[in-house]
Amino acid sequence: MSFVSIEFLVLVSVTIFIYYLPPVRKWQPLVLITAGFVFYGYDNHYRLFLLMCSALINFAASYVCLTFQDRRAQVSATAVGVTCNLALLGLYKYGTAIAGVFGYQAGTLGGVGSIIDDLVMPVGLSFFTFQGISLLVDALRDKTNVKFHREAAGSFWSQGAATFLFVAFFPTLLSGPIMKAHQFMPQISVKRFRDIDWPQCVKGLILGYFLKMVVADNLKDQTFWLTYPQIVAFSSVNLLTLILGYSIQLFADFAGYSLIAIAIARLVGYRLPDNFNFPYISTTFSEFWRRWHISLSTWLRDYLYFPLGGNRKSPSRTYVNLFTVMLLGGLWHGSTWNYAFWGAYHGTLLILERPFRDRLTHWDHPCLSLLKWLVVFSLVTLGWLFFKLTDLHHVVSFFKALWNNTGVAHDADKTRWILLYCVPVGVYHLFYLIKQRSGSIMAADWLYAAMLFAIICCSGNPSTFIYFQF
Repeated sequence: MSFVSIEFLVLVSVTIFIYYLPPVRKWQPLVLITAGFVFYGYDNHYRLFLLMCSALINFAASYVCLTFQDRRAQVSATAVGVTCNLALLGLYKYGTAIAGVFGYQAGTLGGVGSIIDDLVMPVGLSFFTFQGISLLVDALRDKTNVKFHREAAGSFWSQGAATFLFVAFFPTLLSGPIMKAHQFMPQISVKRFRDIDWPQCVKGLILGYFLKMVVADNLKDQTFWLTYPQIVAFSSVNLLTLILGYSIQLFADFAGYSLIAIAIARLVGYRLPDNFNFPYISTTFSEFWRRWHISLSTWLRDYLYFPLGGNRKSPSRTYVNLFTVMLLGGLWHGSTWNYAFWGAYHGTLLILERPFRDRLTHWDHPCLSLLKWLVVFSLVTLGWLFFKLTDLHHVVSFFKALWNNTGVAHDADKTRWILLYCVPVGVYHLFYLIKQRSGSIMAADWLYAAMLFAIICCSGNPSTFIYFQF
């Protein structure tokens, strides 16, 4: 079920209506759990089995961790739970690739090979698997709130309901933001209709749907041509505008989803962390990763980078940790070489930047700031080629065409349409800069009315969200 479908609108409306009925208040978590399972299994009932397995694994392990006093039992339960989560993710996401390492080829190994061939990556698995791991690690670290421990952890059913709600919370189920248990669990309480912040919810929904339906879906019809072998014939100008358009499309698509998810979560009384904080104004690569897909980058920081030692050891160990985390972050997106290369690419950029980061931060002359922004934006945008062109040979072909096709006549219509739909994202970031500099923002209610009008009149052809594939 997609955020841009009529079925989803009906689900949200019915859920909110039932959720806030006075007789149902003490059963609110069960209402949201039911909505989560309906939402996830609407298109494919098979997914419900997978979601149930994930929730049960994390419930059993966290219950042991929160109720047993023996530290070894807590550590063992956490280790088993994390292993099961990673095994579930690995089977679906990396099963064929891992089998290939051991010589497996499609169509071999009899029944086992057939099972591996038939495995289809369920949407959302990467997201709720990471949330499950967060629950287990936070429980072991005793970060899930003392009040929650005493009132809920001692109750088998309360702990089960809280775990199922955390794993199956429908606004974040398919593409995040990735929640951490110590952020979400303390919010589980009775919610009241009068506490809804309607202006923020409505503005978040309008902006999210505008970014998705008007910007991303229209750009999708143009960046469709950023494929092989079509790229070989395009001019250098067209190639540059195509990758620019894809960079803006990717932001608008995923940031739009995140804004919609955050707004819907607010409608049922839960506050989710921001997932995008105007990433395309970044002037360093480390700043970009503090602003882009924040829930993933902070998850990798808290549950991988810090446990590896972070930057507390030698510079060389810090570089190894950075590269390892970014490489694994790339592999989180998929098992093919293009994602590994993309992670290694960003890891290398962070390593090259790190010795000069403090000096770069203090260079605040407008011309230098503009130059830093141009370098960061250009290299980040070129990096998205590894998302769009999944074959590394096709990426090489893109750069060859970019170099060789400077004399080829460019298609002016494609350039105009791409730039037209890139403008709103540029204005969106510009408003933020104005607000940062002057303390005021020009965005008024009329602007949201204009975006709503554009959603009604100028939406592109509907498409699935890009991050559903991860």
